[in-house]
Amino acid sequence: MYASSSSTEAEAEAEAEKNIYKYIFGFVEMAVVKCAIELNIAEAIESHHTCLTLSQLSSAVNCDPSMLHRIMRFLTRRNIFKQVSTTRDGAQPEPAYVNTPLSRLLIKKSEASMAAFVMLECSPVMLAPWQNLSGRVRANGTSSFEKAHGKDVWGYAEANAEHRELINEAMACDARRGMREIVEHCREAFEGVRSVVDVGGGNGTAMRMLVRACPWLRGINFDLPHVAAAAPNCDGVEHVGGDMFVSVPKADAAFLMWVLHDWGDEECIEILKKCREAVGEKGKVMIAEAVIEEAGEKEKLKEVGLMLDMVMMAHTSVGKERTVSEWEYVIREAGFSAFSVRHIPSSVKSLIMAFP
Repeated sequence: MYASSSSTEAEAEAEAEKNIYKYIFGFVEMAVVKCAIELNIAEAIESHHTCLTLSQLSSAVNCDPSMLHRIMRFLTRRNIFKQVSTTRDGAQPEPAYVNTPLSRLLIKKSEASMAAFVMLECSPVMLAPWQNLSGRVRANGTSSFEKAHGKDVWGYAEANAEHRELINEAMACDARRGMREIVEHCREAFEGVRSVVDVGGGNGTAMRMLVRACPWLRGINFDLPHVAAAAPNCDGVEHVGGDMFVSVPKADAAFLMWVLHDWGDEECIEILKKCREAVGEKGKVMIAEAVIEEAGEKEKLKEVGLMLDMVMMAHTSVGKERTVSEWEYVIREAGFSAFSVRHIPSSVKSLIMAFP
């Protein structure tokens, strides 16, 4: 028994020693993926419609072949790109690479791109607050972001045009993916609705996609005045500037995607009350956010929700991801009589619908 127990402990210690390096060097994957985006590796491979050898790829992206080989070795090991063998004219075999569904998400101008989101989270501005996460936990209210930059994330964005554009691009790429999923799986939620106001809609990407998919809708893109003023024009979408804590433009339905997780319960209740006033007694409010304690088909995405919760802790003052019961609390406290949760396959988001 003693020998067996000792052997088990030794195996556990060996496993722990192997796993600790994932945390010591956890930043490496983010940094190398950022490097791949900046070098336009996925674009270069995609533009040739075939595999590219190491020498061809290094010429296409203007990189040192030996260093690029090391980058690609790292990324293919993680299945971000795929390495294939190729031999031409009797020459020595040379590594060659093709894109994968994952690497195609790094193509900047692709409709499905998540490159802007990666670049936002890799930016020095967004990384700095993580250095004070323990202080955030101890202080229980002192924002890590504000400690790093002297302003909250919204004040910083308003004062810094370059970072504001980075946020807008990241939110737009996520909105494209999110609205595609919502229209595909929850289109019926918009049937019988004539107008929708997107509360915190950024540059209007979500409303543009929704009006295109549901042409009977009139879309209102509502955000802070400096955000709405910079949004591009689009048929069927009106851009309105304002403050969601003061009032929300009237519509048959209010839509919020990745907005409420930025705020604490009190703020969420206040926002939802303004949305309830905007939609009246016959309208509804639709919330596209994570629900972090789900089982079943979305269990594999639970880790994403938990990571997002840590992001909220680092980047906001009081934001958090919520469980079903926590969503029920803010919805009921805002005066809604009923709500439902529609899980969206293969997405960390669910569509939560609240009814007056």
